[in-house]
Amino acid sequence: MNILITGCNGQLGNEMQLLQREMPDVKFFNTDVAELDITSQQAVEQFVGDNDIDGIVNCAAYTAVDKAESNEELCRKLNAEAPAYLAAAIDKRDGWLIQVSTDYVFDGTAHTPYTEDDDTCPIGVYGKTKLVGELNVLKLCRKAMVIRTAWLYSSFGNNFVKTMLRLGRERDTLGVVFDQVGTPTYAADLARMIMTAISKGIKPGTYHFTNEGITSWYDFTVAIHRIAGICNCHVSPIHTSDYPTPATRPAYSVLDKSKIKQAYGVDIPHWEASLRQCIEKLEQQETTRGDFPR
Repeated sequence: MNILITGCNGQLGNEMQLLQREMPDVKFFNTDVAELDITSQQAVEQFVGDNDIDGIVNCAAYTAVDKAESNEELCRKLNAEAPAYLAAAIDKRDGWLIQVSTDYVFDGTAHTPYTEDDDTCPIGVYGKTKLVGELNVLKLCRKAMVIRTAWLYSSFGNNFVKTMLRLGRERDTLGVVFDQVGTPTYAADLARMIMTAISKGIKPGTYHFTNEGITSWYDFTVAIHRIAGICNCHVSPIHTSDYPTPATRPAYSVLDKSKIKQAYGVDIPHWEASLRQCIEKLEQQETTRGDFPR
């Protein structure tokens, strides 16, 4: 089996690469923009055809939520048009596509976890373009699987966990919003879920995947500092209105994961257990390479 991974240099793409050794019978084509421009339909079709690709995991996306508000064209190309090109190209080969999407397709006004059947209503450019991407792949690829996730972090790249570790060491005080609620997702756990879907067989449709549990950004930060042993930074809860941003965030973005757990028989770790694993990995990196955020 030949599988194309896009966005291989991102958080999820890097985690996917770490798991590939567990599937020696599969040939993975790990690509980022230098190897394949997914915003070019011709380039996508040629790459998929020339390399006899059987399946695609699209980890590539424009994820700068605030910058998306003023950079809608590029956001649309990466999040809406590129998935359509990938879906159409792989469908010609009767192949499958896993499209990674986001909780931002919802407006955050619910009070119970969102299911895959709930109405979508994105409130910003990022969410709107990701929703169009979802619709495109489901329309153009008969074996398309959309996996929505949220609050993604890992030991790779830039993310909230690394930022809070750095700020916790640099500052005496820190204000973090407490009125936005969701579930952090360790990219390594999402990568494992994707590999499970590949090995057990793609089941077309839309699914939700995050870690288990619910928290706020404030409580998430407190846990990050506690696990990392950061004691000299006082974290204060603040309202979203106290920290204005160009893009509006969903106030509530908890995703119900019953469907994917039943479909693949998986147990999903609690967010705090996975956070501890990630921080331990970062501490190991500090020991070996000295790149732990300070």
